[in-house]
Amino acid sequence: MDDCVFCGIVEGTVDAVVLYEDDDIIAFLDIAPIRPGHSHIIPKQHFETFDVLPAELAGRIIALGQALARKLKSIYHVDRVAFVFTGGDIAHAHAHVVPMVEKTDITSARYIVGAQELRWASEHLNADRDTLCSVRQQLGMAP
Repeated sequence: MDDCVFCGIVEGTVDAVVLYEDDDIIAFLDIAPIRPGHSHIIPKQHFETFDVLPAELAGRIIALGQALARKLKSIYHVDRVAFVFTGGDIAHAHAHVVPMVEKTDITSARYIVGAQELRWASEHLNADRDTLCSVRQQLGMAP
């Protein structure tokens, strides 16, 4: 898909800090992380939604998510890591893997800036590449 940012990451035309890659899936750090270590795992082939993702491929994404979750728990000393398949903001099936510090870490509360201020975009959460590369180094993962 020409306008899919995740397809651009797969093709190498969009920059990403990659944690893992094989012939079928790729994992990379979110550029607007809810928490440090927040990652995406996507199929390299474009599937618009999770429900059309082949079960075997979904299983491989889940297995990688479990391995990544164990690393995130160890590195960030959290009890839980969220794993959520979505396709909302970007119409390319993908999983979020998020170390949970607060129970609200995977809710829309991430858009709350102050007690009365909401931002429906997430640009204020963006992390720079050096920060993301530092997280990748902490996780001990390389593409």
